[in-house]
Amino acid sequence: MLARTNSKNIKKELVIESPQKCPDAAASEAEVDSPIEVLAKPKLIEPIDYENVIVQKKTQILNDALRELLLFPYDDFQTAILTRQRPYICSTVPDNAEKEAHSLFVTECIKTYNSDWHVVNYKYEDYSGEFRQLPNKGTKLEKLPVHVYEVDEEADKDEDAASLGSQKGGITKQGWLYKGNMNSAISVTMRSFKRRFFHLLQLGDGSYNLNFYKDEKISKEPKGSIFLDSCMGVVQNNKVRRFAFELKMQDKSSYLLAADSEIEMEEWITTLNKILQLNFEAAMQEKRNGDSHEDDEQNKMDSSSSSLDSYLPEITKASRDSEIKFKSESRVKLFALDPDAQKLDFSGLEPEVKPFEEKCGKKILVKCHDLSFNLQSCVAENEEGPTTNVEPFFITLSLFDIKHNRKISSDFLVDLNHSTVRHMISGASHQFLNGSSDCLHRIKDIIPEVMLQYPKQGVFSVTCPHPDIFLVARIEKVLQGSITHCAEPYMKSSDSSKVAQKVLKNAKQACQRLGQYRMPFAWAARSLFKDASGTLDKNARFSALYKQDSNKLSNEDMLKLLADFRKPEKMAKLPVILGNLDITIDNVFPDIPNYVNSSYIPMKQFENSTKTLVTFEVEEFVPCIPKHTQPFTIYNNHLYVYPKHLKYDSQKSFAKARNIAVCIEFKDSDDEELLPLKCIYGRPGGPVFTRQAFATVLHHHQNPEFYDEVKIELPTQLHEKHHLLFTFYHVSCDNSSKGTTKKKDIVETQVGYAWLQLLKDGRVVTNEQHIPVSANLPSGYLNNQEPGMSKHSGPEIKWVDGGKPLLKVSTHLVSTVYTQDQHLNNFFQYCQKTDSGAQALGADLVKYLKSLHAMEGHVMIAFLPTILNQLFRVLTRATQEEVAVNVTRVIIHVVAQCHEEGLDSYLRSYVKYAYKAEPYIASEYKTVHEELAKSMTTILKPSADFLTSNKLLKYSWFFFEILIKSMAQHLIENSKVKLLRNQRFPASYHHAVETVVNMLMPHITQKYKDNPEASKNANHSLAVFVKRCFTFMDRGFVFKQINNYVSFFAPGDPKTLFEFKFEFLRVVCNHEHYIPLNLPMPFGKGRIQRYQDLQLDYSLSDEFCKHHFLVGLLLREVGNALQEFRDIRQIAISVLKNLMIKHSFDDRYASRSHQARIATLYLPVFGLLIENAHRIDVKDISPFPINAAGSSTKDEALSLPTPNPLVTPQKSVNTLDSNLHKDLFGAISGIASPYTSSTPNVNYVRNADSRGSLISTDSGNSLPERHSEKSNSLDKNQQTCTPGSSVVRCDKLDQSEIKSLLLCFLHILKSMSDDALFRYWNKASPSELTDFFTIAEVCLHQFQYMGKRYIASSGGGTH
Repeated sequence: MLARTNSKNIKKELVIESPQKCPDAAASEAEVDSPIEVLAKPKLIEPIDYENVIVQKKTQILNDALRELLLFPYDDFQTAILTRQRPYICSTVPDNAEKEAHSLFVTECIKTYNSDWHVVNYKYEDYSGEFRQLPNKGTKLEKLPVHVYEVDEEADKDEDAASLGSQKGGITKQGWLYKGNMNSAISVTMRSFKRRFFHLLQLGDGSYNLNFYKDEKISKEPKGSIFLDSCMGVVQNNKVRRFAFELKMQDKSSYLLAADSEIEMEEWITTLNKILQLNFEAAMQEKRNGDSHEDDEQNKMDSSSSSLDSYLPEITKASRDSEIKFKSESRVKLFALDPDAQKLDFSGLEPEVKPFEEKCGKKILVKCHDLSFNLQSCVAENEEGPTTNVEPFFITLSLFDIKHNRKISSDFLVDLNHSTVRHMISGASHQFLNGSSDCLHRIKDIIPEVMLQYPKQGVFSVTCPHPDIFLVARIEKVLQGSITHCAEPYMKSSDSSKVAQKVLKNAKQACQRLGQYRMPFAWAARSLFKDASGTLDKNARFSALYKQDSNKLSNEDMLKLLADFRKPEKMAKLPVILGNLDITIDNVFPDIPNYVNSSYIPMKQFENSTKTLVTFEVEEFVPCIPKHTQPFTIYNNHLYVYPKHLKYDSQKSFAKARNIAVCIEFKDSDDEELLPLKCIYGRPGGPVFTRQAFATVLHHHQNPEFYDEVKIELPTQLHEKHHLLFTFYHVSCDNSSKGTTKKKDIVETQVGYAWLQLLKDGRVVTNEQHIPVSANLPSGYLNNQEPGMSKHSGPEIKWVDGGKPLLKVSTHLVSTVYTQDQHLNNFFQYCQKTDSGAQALGADLVKYLKSLHAMEGHVMIAFLPTILNQLFRVLTRATQEEVAVNVTRVIIHVVAQCHEEGLDSYLRSYVKYAYKAEPYIASEYKTVHEELAKSMTTILKPSADFLTSNKLLKYSWFFFEILIKSMAQHLIENSKVKLLRNQRFPASYHHAVETVVNMLMPHITQKYKDNPEASKNANHSLAVFVKRCFTFMDRGFVFKQINNYVSFFAPGDPKTLFEFKFEFLRVVCNHEHYIPLNLPMPFGKGRIQRYQDLQLDYSLSDEFCKHHFLVGLLLREVGNALQEFRDIRQIAISVLKNLMIKHSFDDRYASRSHQARIATLYLPVFGLLIENAHRIDVKDISPFPINAAGSSTKDEALSLPTPNPLVTPQKSVNTLDSNLHKDLFGAISGIASPYTSSTPNVNYVRNADSRGSLISTDSGNSLPERHSEKSNSLDKNQQTCTPGSSVVRCDKLDQSEIKSLLLCFLHILKSMSDDALFRYWNKASPSELTDFFTIAEVCLHQFQYMGKRYIASSGGGTH
C-alpha cells in the first residue's frame, strides 16, 4: 500500500505493481508487491491571485462586450426571513409566556416556537448543479426535423417491390382486437367493446386500410374499414379499458381499440405508427418535389437579377451573413442529440428540504352519535317530550395498545344525553368549580366557550398502527350505589316500563343530591385497524356493553380484558348490559374545518358560530422512541394526573370512609386562603376550565381503585410551590333524612389530604408516586418533611395510618417546554448560571457537556433546534479549547444519532431554516464558523478518538453546511459583504479552513477501504463546501485549497481515489459562476485590451493552467486519466462531457458569441485528442466490410498478439497520403494492411491498482503518430500535457469513450469563432493538422447515418 504523508510539500511516489493474469481489464483489485515502474506526481500549477487580477484588469473587463462572463454578479446571495407558516389562527405560545419564563430552557423553547425561518438565498443556485438540473432543461426537448435519406429511399423501394411482388394489398398484420363504440355521441364503456378480427391491408396505391370482421374469414366483405391515410396518430389510452389504444383522425373523431395483452397492444401501436411515418415521409417528398420546380423558376429569376448584386454588394453580403447566422443559431444543440444527455438521471438530486412541521401519525375521526339502553321513558315532569334514557350517562373514549401494553391516547369525554336528561342534574354544584378569577388559558379571547361544551367529534392519531389497538368506551353514571345494584334493572329483557319508572324516580333523587359525583357503570371496545399500514376496520362495531367490575377498574385490568377480546369463550362469561353504543370511525381528510388542537387552539379554517360542530384533537401519547419522535414546533404544556389506588382499610382517623371521592386541585401556594388555579380541563356541559376535578366513586370500597384522567394546563413557569392537592371525601349515598328536616343532609365529609410537589431538581415529577395522607391541612403544609423524618420547623401534620404511603398516583407530562431528561436539564441549568458558559469553569462545563452523550434519543430529537442553538451559543462563548472541542463532540453525537435513526431530514431542516448565527460582538463572542472549523481540526488529528473522527467524516455535510450558513450570515449582518474578498475574513479563519482541508485529506485517502462510506461522504461534503467558498471568500485562496486537495492524489491511485477526485472536480466545476472563475479573457503581455488580439492557448501550458485554473486543472486531470484504465477513463470523460453539455444548455450563455468565448477555454481538448488519436478505433461502427480481418469478433481479438500498451507506438511506415482515402478504415481501425508493420507479442500491461488487463492491439490499429514532426508543434510545453508520465498508452478506447470525446471535439469546433479556428490551423504543425482532419473524418464515420435497416438490425441502438 502506498505510504502517504500529511505534508503537501513532500512529493509522494506511487509504485505501479505487476498485474495478475486476468482476461478482463477491470477484473481484479488485488495488491501485488513487485514494483515495475515509479510514476512521479504531476507538478502543481500555482493559480493566479484572482482578486488582484480582476482589480488590475478592471478596465479591460469593463470594456469587454461579454463582461458577464468575467464578473460575479453583485446580488449573488442574500439572507432572508421567511414567516413561519402556522396552521392555527393565533400563536400556540401564550401571550405572557415570554415574560413569565425565567428558566433558560423554557425561554429558549419559546424562542424556537416563536421564531421565523432564517434562510440564505443564492440567486443563481439553480445553475449550480449538473446540466439535468438547469432551470430551463426539460421544458422542451429539441428534435431534429424529419429528413428522408437515400439509404432509406432505396430500402423503401426494395420493400415496395417486394410488396407488389406478393398478392395485391400484401398483409402486414392481423389479429383479434376489441373495438369501442364508434359513435362519439355515446360515451365508451367496457360493455360497448365488441371483439372483432382486424386485418391491416396495403392497397395498390400504397395506402393502408384497417378492415375488421366478425370472424377470421377475411375473404368476406369487411364489417367496416379505418382509412389510415386520414389517421393523425396512434396513442395508448387506458382510461376505459386495459391495453387500449386510440386512433386519432383528421376530422377530430377517434377509434378506440383494445388488445388482450400489453405486448399485443404495443405491437399494434408500433406497426400503425410505422405506417403513419411512411405516409408522412411520402407526403413530404411530394412537397419537396413540388418545391424544387419552384426553385428552378426562382433560379432563373435570380440569374437575371445578378447584375443587381454588383450594384448592391454590401446589402447582398449582409443579408447572406444574417441568413448564415440565423441558420447556425437556430440549429439544434449538438449535445441535445447525445443519448446520455437525454437520459433521466435523478441520482444527483438533493432531497427537497422543508421546514419543520407538526406531523401526526395515522389520524382517525371518531363521531359519537348515540348511546341508548333498553330502559327508556320520558323524563319530563309533565311526561311531554321524547322517550330517552331514564338517567344521564357519560362516555370516556381512549385508545389502548395491547401489543405494547399501554394506553396510547388521552381521554375524550362525551355527553350524548338529551337536553331533558341533562337538566336532571342540578347546576348548583358548578358554581365553585367555575370560580371567579381568570383561568390560565386565553380560550375566552379566541373562541366562545359554548362551542366547546358538548364535544361529539374527536380526532385520534396513532403513530404506529397495528391490529391490536382498541378504541375503548367507558360509560359512567351519577353516583347511586353499587355497580351491581345499579346495573341489575338494565340487564333484564322483561317488560321494562315499570322498571324504567322506578329507576327514573331513584335517578332523579341521586342527580339532585350527588350530581357532581360519578360511578363506573359499563364498558365496550372495538378494533381500529385491519393491518399495520393503518387501514381502518370500518366494518367493526362496538362490542356488547359489559358491566364494569368494581375490582377490575384500572387501565392494567382493561388491557388484560382486551387481551381476551378476540376469544369468544372468555368474553361470553362477562355480564352484559342491554343497550347500544353508536360511534363510527372514518379517515381524516386534510384541512378538516372547525378543528381545535388538544389545547383548544383553533386551526385556520374555523367558523366562529354557535351552530358549528367542532372537531377536537385528542392527544396521542407517542412512544418514547427516537424514530417516532419529531422536533416540537408548537407550544404545548399538559400534565395528566391519574389517581390510582387508596389504601384506607387500616385507617383509624375517621369513623366513616367508604364511598371515597378524590378531588384533585392544582395550586401555586400552600396558603389555605388562596384558591386553586383554574387550569383543569372541565367535563362536557361544564366550564371549559375548572379549579377541581373529581374521580369516580366506588360504593362501599375502603381501598378504591380509580381509572380517571385529569388533564391540566400547566403554567409556563413552574416553581417550588406548584403542587397537586388531593382531598378525600366520604360521600353519603343514602338519603337518610326520612322526612325529618331538623338534621341537615350531609353529602360529603372530608377524610384526608395528600399533596405532590411538581418540581424536583428542576424537573417535573412523573411516573408512579406513593404518597402519605394527612388528616389535616395546616397552612404552610409544603414545608413539612416526609413522615418519620427528624423534627422540623413546619406545621404539625396528623398523618393517617402512621404516615404510610397510602395513595398511589401517577403523572404523565406532555410538554414542549419542560424536559424529563436529567442530563439536558442539568446542562441548561448550568448554562443559565454561567451566561451560556462565558463565566463557566472549564472543567465543570466539560462535565455537563460530556453527560449530554447520555441524553435520551427521543428527547434529543424532540428538542433538536433548541439543543443545537444552545450548543452553538456555548461554542462562541467558550474561553477554552477543551470546551469548544467537547461542544463539537456533542454536536457530532446528536448528528450521528439523527442519521442512525433515519431522521437526517430534521438536520437538513435545521440548517436551512432554523439555524441562526448569534449576533457577533468582536470583543465578547467569536464566530461559529471559525470556532467550529478549529474544533473540527482538533477532532480530525490522528491522535484523537477515531470513533468520533469517523462520525465527523461520515456526517461532515452538516458541519460544512453550518460553516457556509454562518459565513453568509456573518458577512451580511456585519456589512462585510461590501469589503474586498481578501478583507472579509481574518487570517485566522483562512488558516482554519486550510487546516481543515489538510487534516481531512489523509482520512479520505487512507480510510477509503476500511470506511468507504465515511470517506466518500467527507469527500463530497468537502467539495460542496469548497464550491460554496467561491461565493464568500478570496477566490485565489479557494483555488489554493483545491490545489491542496489535488496534491494528495497521484497517478496510478486505486480506482476509488480516482472516483473521489473526479467527484470533487465535478462538484466544484458545477459552481454557478464557473465561467467567470476561469476568466475567459486575454492574458497577453502589454496593453492588450481587445479580445481579437488574444494569443489563444491551444495546449495545456503552465500559463493556460495558471490563468484559467479550474478548466486547466480539469483538463490536466482528464489527460492523466486517459492514461489509466477504462473505468477511470470513463469517469473522467463523463465529468468533462457533462460540464460541456451544461455550458451548451445554460440559458445565460445561449448566444453564439458566449458559446464561442467559452469554447476558447476548451481548445486544449484538441491537443488531448491528437495525443490519443492512435487509440481511436472505429472498426466497430463501419457498416461496410473492409476486409476479411474486419470480421473477427472482440472475443477473438483477445487472442491476437498483444503489444505493450505503455510503450511509445511505432511510427508508421507510410504517412497519411492519398492512400488514406483508398483504405482509410484500414489505417484507422487497426486492420492489417500492406502499409503497416506488426509488433512482437508482448504480454505486458501497466497495472496501477492491480486490475489485470490483456488488451489486444496492433500498431496497425493506430492512427499514424508523428513524433518526429513535433518541432512546429502548438505545444511548446509538451511535457505538461501528460504531466508526471512519459509513458503513453496504446490500448484502444471504448466506443462510448470515443463517442463522448468526439462529441466534445465537435461541440468546440461548432462553437469556436472562425478566427480562432484559422489561428489554430496557422499555428499547428503539419502532423497535428493531419491528425486534426483525420479526427474530423473519424467523426463523419462515427456519427454516419446507416439507415433504418441498420438501426433495426442492431437493436435500435444509437449510431
